Amino acid sequence: MIDLFSGRRGANPRAALSSTVALLIGLVAATTMSCTPEEAVDETPAYTETSPSFTGRTSTDASTNLRLTDVTVESGIDFRHATGAFGDKWMPETMGSGVAVFDYDGDTWPDLFFVSGTGWAGHAEDRGATSRLYRNQHDGTFRDVTVAAGLAQPIYGMGAAAADYDADGDVDLYLTAVGDNRLYRNDGGRFTDVTTATGTAGNEAGASDPAWSAAAAWFDSDRDGWLDLLVCNYVDWTPATDLYFSRDGVNKSYATPEEYEGESCRLLRSDGGHRFNDVTVEAGLENPDGKSLGVFVDDFNGDGWPDVMIANDTYQNFLYLNQGDGTFVDAGQRAGVAFDEGGRARAGMGIDVADVFNRGRLSIGIGNFSNEPVALYTQIGGDQFQDLAGSARLTRSTLLPLTFGLRFADLDLDRYVDLVLGNGHIEPEIEAIQGDVSFAQSPQLFQNDGRGSFVDVSELLGEGFVEPIVARGIATTDFDRDGDLDVVMTTNGGPPKLLRNDIDPAEVRGIRVRLQGAHPNVAAIGATVEVFVGGSAQRFVVSTSSSYLSQSETNPVLAGLGDAATADSVVVRWPTGGTSTHGVVEARGEITIVENDS
Repeated sequence: MIDLFSGRRGANPRAALSSTVALLIGLVAATTMSCTPEEAVDETPAYTETSPSFTGRTSTDASTNLRLTDVTVESGIDFRHATGAFGDKWMPETMGSGVAVFDYDGDTWPDLFFVSGTGWAGHAEDRGATSRLYRNQHDGTFRDVTVAAGLAQPIYGMGAAAADYDADGDVDLYLTAVGDNRLYRNDGGRFTDVTTATGTAGNEAGASDPAWSAAAAWFDSDRDGWLDLLVCNYVDWTPATDLYFSRDGVNKSYATPEEYEGESCRLLRSDGGHRFNDVTVEAGLENPDGKSLGVFVDDFNGDGWPDVMIANDTYQNFLYLNQGDGTFVDAGQRAGVAFDEGGRARAGMGIDVADVFNRGRLSIGIGNFSNEPVALYTQIGGDQFQDLAGSARLTRSTLLPLTFGLRFADLDLDRYVDLVLGNGHIEPEIEAIQGDVSFAQSPQLFQNDGRGSFVDVSELLGEGFVEPIVARGIATTDFDRDGDLDVVMTTNGGPPKLLRNDIDPAEVRGIRVRLQGAHPNVAAIGATVEVFVGGSAQRFVVSTSSSYLSQSETNPVLAGLGDAATADSVVVRWPTGGTSTHGVVEARGEITIVENDS
């Protein structure tokens, strides 16, 4: 066991008309909703026998010990996201992009990969811009190693997911894009494009146009040990099929997904770490109506098999339950996660999953469009969910913002996950149409009070949560290895933010749990970790997907202990089905749990 804190630092007029009418209807509805006091919203959960004691606390009496300091510049991160915008308002320009946290060089310190767009063919704007890889220097700073790593390739990127797909001991990188995606094999810190050789472009076989991909997730769908790849595609858009869309009936605006046909996600199954086979149809995942932006893989029904939750934009969400025989069945409608409580599809963006109440019930958080509050679909028994965002006091504060990034993380280490939201509109001129909504919007942080409610403490956190930005992806990581989680946010067309968590060292009590899985899934992707303290358990899942187009650091797991001096025990459920248990772990300690270790 070691001390974690030794390094702590002191042209479609019909579409335009119909969209304008829909916007006016939405504005009327939004005005009605925004003028309704929160007390008028149904805040009572449908179940009572296991529900937390809801407090009704609001941000007016909020306080917090959290301090998040913007250290982007001093850390050496000088990335700026490129949109390629040249005035015609092509839809992808306003949708990107994400960030991936992963250890590319195997030194156990988290590195950062920021995804960028580039210029469009025939236009000079942002031509040559590339995504950027920053190596952690172990002293609070990062160094740009993009060129040395072989990743200085201009493609119109959207998101990223990293995993050791070939089980050779280093972490590989998958980059989603408008057009063919890219799989970069890591060869000792130097990346090689193996997309063609592995069959991982992410498109439907024989498609005339490459897909526009968004989120991606590595997971072992068939529990054979080898990681498969789920690629979530968005809408059928190309420069040649771009449609005219207007919010004010006069000027062109960035389009909404209603104007385009959807694209099916693709499941690419590994044949043993060499090539991937598209098994979308036979797996039951083919659905060309989907307009997918967020994905999270977890075992939602407790049967030991990884399931898939997908957030769709203006189309019903999917909950694909793994049948254990290579197939999946969409149970979204039956489970109550497909629509809002009025039976309407919302504009789902980012997604994350956690046991919010530490009661053994998963909650699915989804960020939605402006005038659609954040969703908090929570298990109320079996595989049934109910949106408890109102009960958790999230509805009113999240109604007007447009939420892309969404991440559950225990930032104050009190044993309850908090909620970070990255907000920003898609239309730069939205304020001229809807006066109470702006293009740049402040991020939000809701602190979990441990009794079932979230308290908006955003204005108490400092400059990083006050300044309006056009946020997209969010990831969490302990980048400085001081024992608390820091936050990374990306922005559309601008620089990211690295927000260092500056909790008072005397208040930091946590443990770090590192997992070493059996070959070939050495990183234990898909494993769940339960940390027991005082009769309740925090639950974590090792995942390559969360938030919006992004990947957080999830192995090692960082678990807060609150006021406790020790964790009573740690239980790991491995993706292959086995279980490991570790006894008492003292605060500020780190342990490694090895699968099948006798």
